[in-house]
Amino acid sequence: MNLDLREYSVRTDLAVESKAIAEAEHGGPVPGLHEDIDELDGIKVTRLDVQDEAASQKIGRVKGHYITFEVPGLRSQDTELQEKVSSVFAKEFSGFMKKLGIQSNAKVLIVGLGNWNVTPDSLGPLVVENVMVTRHFFELTPDQVSPGYRDVSAIAPGVLGLTGIESSDVVQGIVDRTKPDLIIAIDALASRSLERVNTTIQVADIGIHPGSGIGNKRRGLTKEILGVPCIAIGVPTVCYASTIVNNVFDMMTAHFNDESGGDQAQSKQIMGLLTDLNEGERLGLVKEVLEPLGHDLIVTPKEIDEFIEDIANIIATGLNRALHEAVDRDNVAAYTH
Repeated sequence: MNLDLREYSVRTDLAVESKAIAEAEHGGPVPGLHEDIDELDGIKVTRLDVQDEAASQKIGRVKGHYITFEVPGLRSQDTELQEKVSSVFAKEFSGFMKKLGIQSNAKVLIVGLGNWNVTPDSLGPLVVENVMVTRHFFELTPDQVSPGYRDVSAIAPGVLGLTGIESSDVVQGIVDRTKPDLIIAIDALASRSLERVNTTIQVADIGIHPGSGIGNKRRGLTKEILGVPCIAIGVPTVCYASTIVNNVFDMMTAHFNDESGGDQAQSKQIMGLLTDLNEGERLGLVKEVLEPLGHDLIVTPKEIDEFIEDIANIIATGLNRALHEAVDRDNVAAYTH
């Protein structure tokens, strides 16, 4: 029996995962990608530039700049580590804005996408709750605003199912009235690896499409649509069941290889033809079984309530420090004393 698996692919919103998949298929580095990696105290920062359309097509990511923070230790809920991540995030985000030509006095609109009633999708609204908004001070008492603060507003527009209005339309109306110089959109994403769920933050200058994490792409928040530069911040909070099952095959193969002392023939005897399939083909078979039964579930860790609050606080604190120089100075002084 010949199965057409071309419609199936590993679903991920993370550029670093898309790059890894493309390199595995390409058999080596993909031309047109520039990667720079730093790692310190359990925080891995990957800066990835997709430089041309050919590279964009190969990895399935829009041409642009991506920063990924990977911190597996966040699962331990270490408050000191969270503070370090927030500090690193603030520094990288400040540099990211400068790279995009965003001035220190630019007006910023923060948009928290997602459904506050659904925990894995509540990242955006939770960040909005914790960011420092100052636009009303600039509008009402501009002479009393201390140096080191900028004009920041925030909105959590809800989701189409709650409001009946596309998030992009809500934001467009706000942009037309308030005239921000930059939009920062925060949303939940999907990962191909459960290990990256709630431990990874991605920043990109390409904007964002609400619902993309669950394959429900609609009108996006992008510079082309809104007329304003849009930086996207995303955290993978979910993973597809088919992706997990697919990963289990790799883990089982590695386990049998270890148990047999590296005897791949023995592993193949146990795993059969699955060892001859590449990742995309294997995922296609898994989806071929699960989707007709309605079992390709969207999965999130059982500790999602604690994880989502922690990562939202990290992002909100990092944004406050990156957007307001006065806040960053105060935090640095407190941290060093």
